[in-house]
Amino acid sequence: MIPKEEFDRIPYLPTMGQFVDWFTKEYASMPALSDAVNTINYEELGHRVARRRAFIEGLGLPKGSHIAIFDRNSQDAIELFLAVTSAGYVAMNFPSALPEMAIVGSCMKFDIAAIFVREEFMPLTGKLQGVKVLPAASIAETEAPSAQIDPESPAAIFFTGGTTGQPKGAVLSHRALMRGNYNAVFKPGKVIGVHRYIAILPLSHVFGLIAGTMGCFYTGNLIYTCEDMKATIGKLPVLKPTVLVIVPGICDILSGLVKMYGPQFLGGSLRMIIAGAANVPPRLVDIFTKLGVEFCFGYGLTEGANLTSANANAVEKPTSIGKVYPGQETKVVDGELWIKGDNVFSGYYKDPEKTAAALTPDGWLRTGDLVHFDEEGFLYITGRIKNLIILANGENVSPETLEEPFYADPCVRDAMVKEDEFNGRQVIAIEILPFMPAFDGKPWEEVEAYMNALVKKVNATLPSTHQIVKVTVRTEDFKRTGSMKVSRI
Repeated sequence: MIPKEEFDRIPYLPTMGQFVDWFTKEYASMPALSDAVNTINYEELGHRVARRRAFIEGLGLPKGSHIAIFDRNSQDAIELFLAVTSAGYVAMNFPSALPEMAIVGSCMKFDIAAIFVREEFMPLTGKLQGVKVLPAASIAETEAPSAQIDPESPAAIFFTGGTTGQPKGAVLSHRALMRGNYNAVFKPGKVIGVHRYIAILPLSHVFGLIAGTMGCFYTGNLIYTCEDMKATIGKLPVLKPTVLVIVPGICDILSGLVKMYGPQFLGGSLRMIIAGAANVPPRLVDIFTKLGVEFCFGYGLTEGANLTSANANAVEKPTSIGKVYPGQETKVVDGELWIKGDNVFSGYYKDPEKTAAALTPDGWLRTGDLVHFDEEGFLYITGRIKNLIILANGENVSPETLEEPFYADPCVRDAMVKEDEFNGRQVIAIEILPFMPAFDGKPWEEVEAYMNALVKKVNATLPSTHQIVKVTVRTEDFKRTGSMKVSRI
């Protein structure tokens, strides 16, 4: 966590307008954004955001209108998000891989009034009707001040729900978004103006936006943009990041590159990896800990402005998602984690039924995650309610609990337990994706034999009703969500 004397400098600001105005002055001369060729400081960033606000104001849209950003993780995209929200409009980052008809459908579903588009993506917007389509590079010569904004008014809409169903639009108020940004200050390793980050995760994902970008502005650190993930990873020796905010899938890629090219591939300055959005296999913690890189992972969800808990004690408690951030209430109801606080979302856009299912009348968010706390207050996830397998005898089985021992094995990259059928009866099945570097070129028959033996070993620890009967060893990767989670659809 950031030292107390520095933390005292950082106020909790309830709106994006106040946030932009504050960091522009507080960190004026410090480097803010860079594409590895050109770098701008915080004062320059603030002026560019003000010029983009002036351009947006010139569109004549009513305050509160929804404005989409369809770009990669560029300087344009970051400035536009800051400008849209600080001008009193509602921002929505579209995933850069969104296909043409999904763009049309999303603009209709979320009442998009204008969309800023990267030049190469312009052909995908040809079928839009009633939406102002504008170049992402649009900027005015004059400046416009930040708007006076009600903290409870919407700031942004995020796509969510992609692992098990159709995406919804989670609405975060200014207060909720800013609580998420502020909670990022509590992450381990935070120091004012010292670190170099890379905005490598999609800005359309709340983890990438808050933990990987906006939270970094709160502590005056430098952020490298990332318009091409593969190219950016190849530049790590030059960029020399000190902190990486990534998902386990990228950790896997980096561990393989380190094995090929040596630790110097990481740039020689990396101090910490903050990983989230999916399970972090213990083997990854071990690999990077041996390289002198601290590992921090935690738990969050879009509906809770991303940051709910963090674990800076990954070596001693590798299966915990850490301790809950300040400013939240938590309780466990029938095994499910409920949270309440400024960070909780306002609801799903134009979906009162799903909103009512997620939020209680008195403001508690039902996370859908099954958890328990240990005696030291560390939080552990045991599964997702909607993933539960209901056995023929009526017993509920959490697939995540059964997957845990497989993730602990260094030869397993990913695993997914599910319900299936075998010889006309309901069974528990597993699909395993091997971590092939661990097998060092051994024949596939040996890989399959190892995995089948591992299933047998795990089954020996399980009750008869929980036995894994059907085993598939995958030769191809799982279908994944935008945040690289294994999709259960």
